[in-house]
Order: sequence, then C-alpha cells, then structure tokens
Amino acid sequence: MIDILDKRLRAAQFRTRLTRAMHDRNMSQSALARAVGTDRSTINQALNDDGARLPGAQVVGACAQALGVSADWLLGLSDRPESAAALTAAALTLTEAPRALIDERIFAWHQEAAGYKIRHVPAGLPDMLKTEDMLAWEYGPHLGKTTTQAINASRDRLNWMRAAQSDYEIALPLFELHSFAAGTGYYADLPAATRHDQLDQLLDLSTQLYPRLRIYLFDQRQLYSAPVTIFGPLLAVIYTGGHYMAFRDRERIETLSLHFDTLIRQASFTARALPDHLQELRGLIA
Repeated sequence: MIDILDKRLRAAQFRTRLTRAMHDRNMSQSALARAVGTDRSTINQALNDDGARLPGAQVVGACAQALGVSADWLLGLSDRPESAAALTAAALTLTEAPRALIDERIFAWHQEAAGYKIRHVPAGLPDMLKTEDMLAWEYGPHLGKTTTQAINASRDRLNWMRAAQSDYEIALPLFELHSFAAGTGYYADLPAATRHDQLDQLLDLSTQLYPRLRIYLFDQRQLYSAPVTIFGPLLAVIYTGGHYMAFRDRERIETLSLHFDTLIRQASFTARALPDHLQELRGLIA
C-alpha cells in the first residue's frame, strides 16, 4: 500500500513539474508533442492521468530535453530543474577581473551574500580598509583622471558592505604588513606619511569593527594561500590575477572553507592580538 502511494505521489509531482516547465517555456501540448516526436494524446495523458502511471523513460527524457530541464527533476529525484550540463557549467565560472576599484561582479557577490560570513584572503591589503591616499597611489596609474570619482563610488559601496550585516574574516600573510610598513617590495615608493596613515586606519578599523571584522595574520613560510573569498555557503572565488574562478558547488566551497579554517587556526596573530602588532609595525616606518 505504501509503495502504491509513493508511486501516486511521484506521478502527481511529475505532472505538476511538467506543467510548470511547459508554462515557463510557453509551450503548448501540441508544440511539446512535436518537439518530442510523439502525438498530442501522449502528452495529454502524461498531464492528466491521475493514477500512478508514469510515461516511459524515452518520453520523459525527450520532454526534459525539449523543455531544458533535467529528467531527474521531472521525476522528483532532484530539486534543481537545470540539466546536468547546466549545473556543471554553473558550478564553475571564469570571468575577467578588471584592475579597478569599481568591480560590479564583486559588489554583486557581496550583495548576494549579505548576512552571511564572508571570509577573505586578499591579494594585498584589503581595499575596503584602505585610506583614500592609499587607493589613489595604488589605482591612480590604472584609473587616470577618474581616480577621484572611482574612489568616491568605491567608498559608497564599501560602506554598504560594512552595513550589510555580514561578518568579515580576513587572513593576511605576515610579510604583507611587514613589507608595507617597511616600504619594501611592492610598497617601495609609497610615501612614509601614507604608510603611517594607513597603519592608523587599520588599527582604528580593526578595533572599532571587532568582532564583526576579524583580521588574522599567518606565516606564509608555513602556510600558503592564493587570494580567495568565500561568500558564506553560496560561493567561493579564487583570484588568479586576470580572472575570477568562481565555484558554487558545495564540495569545493567546503574544501576552501576548510583551507581558510587552517589559516585561522594556525595564525601567528589572532584578531585580538592584531592591534598590538600594528603598534609594533609603526617602528618600521622610516
């Protein structure tokens, strides 16, 4: 008796989903019959038979293909209507990463993940924590005369992110802050006054926004991380330099989340210890 009931429920769900898919594609019974290569009565029976009978596998598969959904979804074996090929394509995307402050894609991802914990390993110092002088020095060569407008627009969006009720965890390599304070490597021609102000801003923000903002420092001689951002359970993005590699499948998001957990667990300086370390770095500014 239970088995018969299950079959009836599955058949009813099939009819509901087939009707929905036809409605979404604005496809009539006659049009679907032509696309499937069968007669209209077969489609009519599939939609209106109130028993436990389901169409044959060939008809179900052909309907799924014609309607752009998966056969598993029609049969109630999956909650995602997309085909396997569409799911695979959506699980990994590769998009261009512009060298600019205003990145519509990044902002859209932050909006999508509002309310979730956002975990971030930046390529350098995090843009959302930089002073305007620091932003102008870093992005001026790429933005030219539009630097001021870009910084103002970026500030508006970053303020939105700070107010979006998302917790932020940021993991930085120790050497990044050390190199910044000392004015070496990438930061060799950054004026001492700009470095001093930037350290003050990091100190202020890491104190004022704690615990919603937590910054950890890890030793890159022991651990390595590519630039990555994990937007809650929704999305994980790896920055390759010229592109964003975005993953939406649970397995890869969990893998990168575990990687971030390792960075936090083995951090040389925790979020609580960061302010004291920033104070020490002041002595490196010449």
